[in-house]
Amino acid sequence: MSEKKLPHPMDLQNKQIVVVGLGRSGVATARFLVNQGARVTVTDRAPAETLKAPVAALEGLNVQMKLGGHDALDFETADLVVLSPGVPHTLPMLEPAWAKGTPVIGEMELAAGYITEPILAVTGTNGKTTTTELVGNMLRKSGKNVFVGGNIGTPLIAYVDGADARADVVVAEVSSFQLDTIIDFRPDTAVVLNITDDHLDRYPTFSAYADSKWRIFENQRPSDVAVLNAMDATVAAMINNRPPNACQKLYSDGAIAKGAQILKDKILLIDADRQTGSFTLDKSGLIGPHNRENTAAACLAAREQGASDGGIQQAIDEFQGLSHRLETVGRVRGVRFVNDSKATNVDAVNRALECFDAPVILIMGGQNKKGDFTGLKSQVRRRVKTLVAMGEAKDEIVTALAGDPEKGILEAGSMQEAVEKAFGAAVDGEIVLLSPACASFDRFDNYAQRGNRFREIVERLG
Repeated sequence: MSEKKLPHPMDLQNKQIVVVGLGRSGVATARFLVNQGARVTVTDRAPAETLKAPVAALEGLNVQMKLGGHDALDFETADLVVLSPGVPHTLPMLEPAWAKGTPVIGEMELAAGYITEPILAVTGTNGKTTTTELVGNMLRKSGKNVFVGGNIGTPLIAYVDGADARADVVVAEVSSFQLDTIIDFRPDTAVVLNITDDHLDRYPTFSAYADSKWRIFENQRPSDVAVLNAMDATVAAMINNRPPNACQKLYSDGAIAKGAQILKDKILLIDADRQTGSFTLDKSGLIGPHNRENTAAACLAAREQGASDGGIQQAIDEFQGLSHRLETVGRVRGVRFVNDSKATNVDAVNRALECFDAPVILIMGGQNKKGDFTGLKSQVRRRVKTLVAMGEAKDEIVTALAGDPEKGILEAGSMQEAVEKAFGAAVDGEIVLLSPACASFDRFDNYAQRGNRFREIVERLG
């Protein structure tokens, strides 16, 4: 464990700091703050018996724990409050801190104040993790020492608190929740992939959600770079209404003056209407139009941070995608089973369906995030033979999409039943696709557990 003291505009020595949320981010934040000499209280509404692993991870550190609820006095007396990404910054319990003018920030904002290396940050409704990992690979293949983390894998604060070896570039996936609590966070290169309906169970309006995403550009300067998807309707509108201060590099399947043009089999980099690079997609393991967009964004962002054309091409050729994202998990009697459990919103399902020419038996359902399932009607009518609805949102899905699948809608009470019914409806050459358009929390701890359950059932079918 590091014991170095780091310079920062805020001296943390002997400060009373409350960390809200005892997940991976909260544990890393508490460790870091203790190392900086702060007096740390960690609070989480979950009871201690459900937090055994994170509690054990902090064993031996001088950390006060308030579990099973929050004490208002902690927020009244705090010098700083640090929120984990999953904790809304609008919670009433934070009112005492806001009233006193106490800074309430997120773990990412805290970490960014100590990072002197260039930061490349990626956000968007869909495709964040794939693009972030692809950028990291492009930079590594170019000989760069790279840290990849943030909203995936290792929290940024753990990088700050880690070994003395430093990265050449810090590549971070950034969520809207993290952007809600920034003050000075300023990426050298910022990427917005797309902005579509999501998390409307947390944000009052879609506009509020979009505004949160757009904050990634808030502190950028003209010397920084903003990589933007000109094909996304919301992004395009926001470019017109609220253009970033940074140098804009757009990507599109149409003509582009500065950025990247997406063709069916290659990505062209353009500057001042002149081609400055070309990357083939012939060997890419990423399928679908949306992944061509992700690859274009990655090419632009990685090049800005010094990736070589050879390194970029090698990464494109070798990157096979990530688990739970259009991942083929088996073939049984000619039926292909695809795990897209990470598709937790309507736009992600639409993009998944675009990838297949063969008839699809689609498994949907889970915990609705106030998404509008009628947004799937066109793609379901065009590509889905049979829909299997399950989970908490089952009735909403049936109501929204009745009459659209060619062979109708089946209902299932479990993942086991859903897979069995989908398999029974499929024939040789067709695809069973788990693409839920919902969160997993009605039945599973997370999307990965849901996808793994799907895989287990498929494996037993064979």
